[in-house]
Amino acid sequence: METFDAYIETHKDAFIKEFITFASQPSIAATGEGITEMAELTRQKMADLGASVQLLEIAPNEPPVVYASLGQGDKTLLIYNHYDVQPVDPLDLWESPPFQPTLRQGKLYGRGVSDNKGHIMYRVQAIRAWLATMGDLPFRINWFIEGEEETGSPHLEPFCLAHADLLKADGCLWETGGVDEAGRPVLSLGAKGLLYVELTVQSMSGDQHSAYGTIAPNAAWRLNWALSSLKAPDETILIDGLMEHVLPPSDTDLALLKAIPFEEEALLANLGIKQWIAGVSGFEALKRHLFQPTCTICGIESGYTGAGPKTVLPARAKAKVGFRLVPNLTPQTVAKLLRQHLDKHGFADIQIDLLSAEHPGKTAPDAAVVQAAIAAAREVYPKHEPVIYPLIAGTGPVWPVAVAHGTPLVCFGASYPGAKIHAPNENIVLDNYFQAMQMMGRFIANFGKR
Repeated sequence: METFDAYIETHKDAFIKEFITFASQPSIAATGEGITEMAELTRQKMADLGASVQLLEIAPNEPPVVYASLGQGDKTLLIYNHYDVQPVDPLDLWESPPFQPTLRQGKLYGRGVSDNKGHIMYRVQAIRAWLATMGDLPFRINWFIEGEEETGSPHLEPFCLAHADLLKADGCLWETGGVDEAGRPVLSLGAKGLLYVELTVQSMSGDQHSAYGTIAPNAAWRLNWALSSLKAPDETILIDGLMEHVLPPSDTDLALLKAIPFEEEALLANLGIKQWIAGVSGFEALKRHLFQPTCTICGIESGYTGAGPKTVLPARAKAKVGFRLVPNLTPQTVAKLLRQHLDKHGFADIQIDLLSAEHPGKTAPDAAVVQAAIAAAREVYPKHEPVIYPLIAGTGPVWPVAVAHGTPLVCFGASYPGAKIHAPNENIVLDNYFQAMQMMGRFIANFGKR
């Protein structure tokens, strides 16, 4: 791999310049700004590698999938990425314009540089370096790059199930990854699922004078009582039957958890809290974090919240509630149990609107794609044993893209804990970026042998 590494070293400036140009194109999923242009720019990057590229309609008037194929061989690697990004708000907290990527002290700042355009570009550049120095790829790569991940990939599942032939592979390299606080490479083997709903109460025809609070229903109180029925003060989820579907971590999962260096005090300090909920700490906190579902009130809206008083009796109240789902707990199951729970507890009038749903999914650590990534990490980071997470606490479309088709997956990449993903001043450390590129080359070599 010496010639491969040397190619990267001599092309660093050109790679950074190309990365900056790529990340300068807006592609905000929530508003649609720049999405069409970003899809075309991504298509062109794939074509420049010599790939056969298609723009596939995922749904009418929705961001297309960029689907590229390159290389030959009996084995196939599927790569998943997304070209859309989060909104930039609040804009005034950015130290440099979000779509004018800026270099400062070894980091590149800009929206999407870590999530997820940096992970597209280091892979593109690593493959380019491989083709220039190592010859043909040892297997086929099918690259699936979508444009609505940051809005929950609402059209992805039916598309993937209808196009299983495009996704069948021997392994999948997932969108992201990186290093931890100590610089150790982190590999992840799956993700939690998600059910995101909006609960709505309409108690009267319209808001009224609060004097009617003696005899007329208050939508805000009714919603509050309904929400209180979902979770106890000790953090126990009270939805009838939900916890019965939760699978405990396997012996393999527990072994992986025990090997994770959980930087508990640093994480508590970073979050500005002194202790975790439910009285857990150490290993039990990590196990709860990764293998327990959540029931989270993400936002509440009702009545008057402006400056000064307004004595109003709210007629309407809404709450956005998110459930992170562990293996064996599907969005359909939780949606059904939530409806039954509200009806049983006297809240049949509360409307439930589904906003987002994704299945959980994970991979066994002995899969060839995982072992290839572990071997690559050991080569690039010889001072650190890779840290392996059986799944991440967040969510991505791992199920429709990979797990539903029997494809094992692994995440590795160029991010780090201070990347400020989804926040102002999102950034990526360039040293991490080039190390991820080196790891990609070694991953190609290792996966090709397995």
